[in-house]
Amino acid sequence: MRNCLKSKPIESGRMSGVSPRPTHRKRVVIWIERVLLGSGLTLLAIYGLARMDSIFSSQAAIRSLAALDSPAVAVGLDESEDVDPGATDFSLWDKKRVQDYKESVRKHLRVPLAVLQITKLQLEVPVFDGTDDLTLNRGVGRIPGTGRPGEQGNIGLAGHRDSFFRGLKDIAMGDAIGLKTLKGTDTYRVDRLQIVAPEDVDVLRPRSVPSLTLVTCYPFYFIGSAPQRFIVTASLTREKSVSGNLTPGSLSQTSSSIRRNENE
Repeated sequence: MRNCLKSKPIESGRMSGVSPRPTHRKRVVIWIERVLLGSGLTLLAIYGLARMDSIFSSQAAIRSLAALDSPAVAVGLDESEDVDPGATDFSLWDKKRVQDYKESVRKHLRVPLAVLQITKLQLEVPVFDGTDDLTLNRGVGRIPGTGRPGEQGNIGLAGHRDSFFRGLKDIAMGDAIGLKTLKGTDTYRVDRLQIVAPEDVDVLRPRSVPSLTLVTCYPFYFIGSAPQRFIVTASLTREKSVSGNLTPGSLSQTSSSIRRNENE
């Protein structure tokens, strides 16, 4: 009976009709929540602007190489052209890579060595010489010491896993890879997929047939510095398409006519 008659104490705030003042801890929590909300909205706005800013893209470099593919243009591959940029699909890209890419396209870069295209992955990207940060923010880079596009040997190309080479996660054996230069289009067929340690450089050694090796970090969605490398090796097919008018998308018209080398 005594327990039943006990009543709960009434808070002084409720009795007086005045709400209790927030403690210092509550004020800090509220301030942190507002900061996080503001930061989130800022990042969202940056990402939205990056998407809208897709006109700053690798297609500018592709068109600069196309401008050289004309008898009227008598310049070397080390000169730059003032061309209109195209569009790049950022849907699979990491947000930071989008920002780095936008900064890189505003800086001077040489006309690309070639254009790499994998039709299955809807990938068309300029190939530059070297693998520094500025180069890889705008395209893919030829690894020093490997073959050069349009020549014999094993051509090693590196790209970021969270930008241009993100799509390599869907590549498969037998897929066609086009590499177009001013000399024409070489088509390769994927014949090996590997996951190796970063120090394993044997994958870049010359093979018995002219080859193309694509290198990117792995796992594709790993947070931080990825511990492995994803390697795509492809062999040159028999035929070569003679260069005509080099324009974005032109590789897709030639790759289907290339037969695989019977001596692979």
